[in-house]
Amino acid sequence: MFNQQDFARAAQALCDYGRILYSRGWSPATSSNYSVRLNEQCCALTSSGKHKGELTPADILVVDWNGHALTPGKPSAETLLHTQLYERDLAIGAVLHTHSPVAVVLSQIWPQDQLQLNGWELQKAFAGETTHEDTISFPLFANDQDIARLAALVEQHMSAQGQGHAYLIRGHGVYTWGKDLAECFRHLEALENLLGYQLELLKLRQL
Repeated sequence: MFNQQDFARAAQALCDYGRILYSRGWSPATSSNYSVRLNEQCCALTSSGKHKGELTPADILVVDWNGHALTPGKPSAETLLHTQLYERDLAIGAVLHTHSPVAVVLSQIWPQDQLQLNGWELQKAFAGETTHEDTISFPLFANDQDIARLAALVEQHMSAQGQGHAYLIRGHGVYTWGKDLAECFRHLEALENLLGYQLELLKLRQL
């Protein structure tokens, strides 16, 4: 159902990025989950409960779009938030979910259900964005332990308002995606900085 060599490469890449993300404080302890598409039916995904700064290829498994494990390992409880993206868009090749302090705090205090950004040069780091003059939007969803329900809500929103580049879950973290891990990481790095700018602006406006 999947190529073993592709899986081995994806597993090692997820381990490598896990160390980077942990070192930046975006994936503390066993939080977060990362994945890479293997084909039109399955993806490589980090196993549940693994420390993201210490991942090995044995901590990566393969799951199908229903979240069923195809190799040994325990799928993350949030698996369906990855597979929802892969199933809806063949161009998505990687998904990163992280729990940075900036994303978690801002998602808790932002009053609207959309975070709209405009005027930042870094917006152009997102695929397809060519000018700081455009407005980019990131939806915020309430945290929900019923992941199937949350994934359905995300799909409903994307179907109605567009897929965008990322979304936030309040008090939880962010999901972002790209054509491959390199692009996905670029999106995440840009998003983290943009969220940081916005949080800093909120602080300054309180002075």
